[in-house]
Amino acid sequence: MAARVLPLATLDIFPILGAAFPLHSWKHLDLSVNNPTIANRSIHDTAGFEQVILDMKKESHALVGWGGYLEHRGWYQRAEHFGNADEARTIHLGIDLWVAGNTPLYAPLDGKIHSIKDNALYGDYGPTIILEHNIDGSTFHSLYGHLTKESLDNKQPGDIITRGSQFAAIGTPPTNGDWPPHLHLQIIHDMEGMQGDYPGVCSKSKLSWYKENCPDPSLLLFPSER
Repeated sequence: MAARVLPLATLDIFPILGAAFPLHSWKHLDLSVNNPTIANRSIHDTAGFEQVILDMKKESHALVGWGGYLEHRGWYQRAEHFGNADEARTIHLGIDLWVAGNTPLYAPLDGKIHSIKDNALYGDYGPTIILEHNIDGSTFHSLYGHLTKESLDNKQPGDIITRGSQFAAIGTPPTNGDWPPHLHLQIIHDMEGMQGDYPGVCSKSKLSWYKENCPDPSLLLFPSER
């Protein structure tokens, strides 16, 4: 597949978490298999996993913990739908923003609702909204997973979502897929016909395709780095 470039470099992107969380309060969290903090702590129960996240944020003096794009993670074994040892899905295709439940989310760009769905399987996205954006003739999608159930109320495909409008909020367990509160943000070129859902984790054998179809979501988070 030929590389695709998103036309975001000159756009004024609204902060997804709003003004309450300036970027200097964000700290990168390493949740990969290389971090012994993760390897040596229980993440199979949600409360224990949440405490790991809270401890890491406290140590970093962070209001927001972020990271995870193309990160190799060992903790997806907590949910069966991430696959078996032969073809396990362990590589994260989005960026996570670890912040308190019910934190409001704001649209980074004008768009419309592509699809919504409550992916209620344990370990899945829970309530999910996918927006479709068209910039200078280039169409791409932004996926927001692990939301509150209320985020889906009174919404349907085709609804216009304006830049800077509050359109969702971060969910809490168990309704968010039973994860510690966070946003899973992902950019997707080709939805491959899917509605309200798209893989957020892939196996090593399929990384080449997904890396091209799901570029780094920091394009929507850190304007100075675009």
